[in-house]
Amino acid sequence: MQTQRTTTGRVTRRRVRTRANLLDAAFAVFAAKGFGRVSIEEVCEAAGYSRGAFYSNFDTLDELFFALYEQRAELIAEQVAVALALDGPALDVPASVDRVTEVLLLDVDWLLVKTDFLVHAARDAAVARTLLEHRERLRRAIADRLARAAGFSALPAVLGGTDGAAWAVVAAYDGVTTQLLLDKDVEHARAWLKQLLTALLTDGSGAPVQGRERSPWTPTSSS
Repeated sequence: MQTQRTTTGRVTRRRVRTRANLLDAAFAVFAAKGFGRVSIEEVCEAAGYSRGAFYSNFDTLDELFFALYEQRAELIAEQVAVALALDGPALDVPASVDRVTEVLLLDVDWLLVKTDFLVHAARDAAVARTLLEHRERLRRAIADRLARAAGFSALPAVLGGTDGAAWAVVAAYDGVTTQLLLDKDVEHARAWLKQLLTALLTDGSGAPVQGRERSPWTPTSSS
């Protein structure tokens, strides 16, 4: 019995290692060639495995990508959670934004892979639904973690609470990373994201906004 358990443990560890190696290889190949231009054979060759090893872990390249996407989504959510968890009884928005933007994943290779897959998903309704579910889980994780941060009641009313704040954070990140894909300037992207998030979550002076009673995403009227 002990021998069987030991053997099973070795098989499990080997399977986990094989899956991780396939994901790493796929990431490198996708970033270099673009999603949609990569075959299962190329992923296997880059990882040093057979097609059998691939199919013992994934059914399709789409499934493999979703595993990659989930890894990055979890990493981003964790980065935001850790940065916000350092706040005391009252949320210090500028300090929190500083921490979030310093640690937030801004990786050009990942953005290339993600953007390729977004284009792919836009042409395939089933893939799009799955990708939307992944993005919703990311927003939900951010919103839940923001809600658990002490003092976050100081969010601007215009955002409609933590759900709206999560939408705004993700939208700002998406916009800034689109520019990053073109100019490859990570430091500028961090600085611009910091300015944008501070403007979204405060009145522009760094002080949290309170007492506004408009619906989420309703633009202000010009005076």
